[in-house]
Amino acid sequence: MFQTASSRIVAVVLAFFLAACASSGGPYGEREVRSGVIEQITPVQITSSQGVGVGAVVGGVVGFGVGSLIGKGSGRDVARVLGTVGGAFAGHKVQQHYAQPVQGQQIVVRTDNGVLVTITQPANPTLAVGQNVTITGSGEDARVVPR
Repeated sequence: MFQTASSRIVAVVLAFFLAACASSGGPYGEREVRSGVIEQITPVQITSSQGVGVGAVVGGVVGFGVGSLIGKGSGRDVARVLGTVGGAFAGHKVQQHYAQPVQGQQIVVRTDNGVLVTITQPANPTLAVGQNVTITGSGEDARVVPR
């Protein structure tokens, strides 16, 4: 009975974390597009926006699930503990690898109606000051692309 209950709990927790990691929205729908000219480009470092510790938690849950499949009795309990600790460690290391800052650009664009817009995005070497560009999207999804 304990094995069935713990398996269900692990499945629910894993499903919860996977759903939380899924991105909402998609490539379809309405997107705002503006045109303008680049006035300034400043190199910046973009840090990861992923939550701290998420990799360790997800890794620990997965490790617990894998440990539940190994052995019987007290051996299974030991496998669960080792799986949880090992999974948490591995998940933390994976998150650290992907959380490294990347080269980016803070771009100031004067739109066709005279408004200044600042967008920070991953580095695009094809952009230059004085270039005609299009701004697609809004908020964190906004990007500057050559016209």
